[in-house]
Amino acid sequence: MDKSYSDSYKAAGVDITAGYKAVELMKKHVARTMPEGRADIGGFGGLFPLDMAGMKEPVLVSGTDGVGTKLKLAFLMDKHDTVGIDCVAMCVNDIVCCGAKPLFFLDYIACGRNFPEKIASIVGGVAEGCVRAGCALIGGETAEHPGLMPEEEYDLAGFAVGVVDKSEVIDNTAMKEGDLMLALPSSGVHSNGFSLVRKVLDVENCDLTAPVAELGGKGLGETLLTPTEIYVKPVLALLKEVTVRGISHITGGGFYENMPRSIPKGLGVLIDRGAVRVPPIFGLIQKRGNISEHDMFNTFNMGVGMSVVVAREDAVRAIDVLKANGVDAYIIGKIVRGDGVTLV
Repeated sequence: MDKSYSDSYKAAGVDITAGYKAVELMKKHVARTMPEGRADIGGFGGLFPLDMAGMKEPVLVSGTDGVGTKLKLAFLMDKHDTVGIDCVAMCVNDIVCCGAKPLFFLDYIACGRNFPEKIASIVGGVAEGCVRAGCALIGGETAEHPGLMPEEEYDLAGFAVGVVDKSEVIDNTAMKEGDLMLALPSSGVHSNGFSLVRKVLDVENCDLTAPVAELGGKGLGETLLTPTEIYVKPVLALLKEVTVRGISHITGGGFYENMPRSIPKGLGVLIDRGAVRVPPIFGLIQKRGNISEHDMFNTFNMGVGMSVVVAREDAVRAIDVLKANGVDAYIIGKIVRGDGVTLV
């Protein structure tokens, strides 16, 4: 690339040599996600060898998502090494709901100006997310958009592909009245509802580093930037031990929108409100914004990042497996005749 440069394009706001430097800086991060520890990036396409051994009818499962306005917190804190974890989590947590094992991931970064060290930091977070999910980061795109967004800002999105044998795809056909719903705790707000968070907590005009008593002395910035939990490995371990009848990733829309997506028509879920372990950040948001409980549960995950439905007789075993894999799961409700979500 020694002969590849353009002073005219740089004067227009696009520095292609900065892009080359960013690629070199991110290679060490990408290598962490590769089975052979190599970072073969920079080509026209990302390659991934498929191992379908043991599968009779493999099905590819894909998902795409972004980080949303949580990025504003990264800008304000000038901390860019964790939002990539969020980006991966939002994609792989979706596809594992189908029972799929994530195989590979690609990212897309649009920025006002390419600061190579910042871009590499973002990709470092993406790579960490891929390591946590057990998938490879095989490529991506960084696009410099001068005049379209401020120089210091960027947007981040990604795309994941996984695989599952057709006979093992998780659907809700076996779910029945009396089954139990388990909660997999979240690490906090995750990556949804940040437009409301930013408005209520006035994050653009407050000291994000000041200790907050309700948060155990942590600052708002640190608390809100806590990366989204990645549930892939614990859930895949669970699927080997227990028949799972439904999984929901609790994202935008909270309980009311996401839980019904894994429940068949004619059935609903009765949630024990007192059993839900709500992290302090949600109490602070509700208090500061004078937000109704319904709106809180219809916007945020409220401490439940993923829900899993199993037969009553499998619940104890499922909880044991999840705890053995680092997730402090617990029962929050049961499947009943009806529809939607009811909190009692």
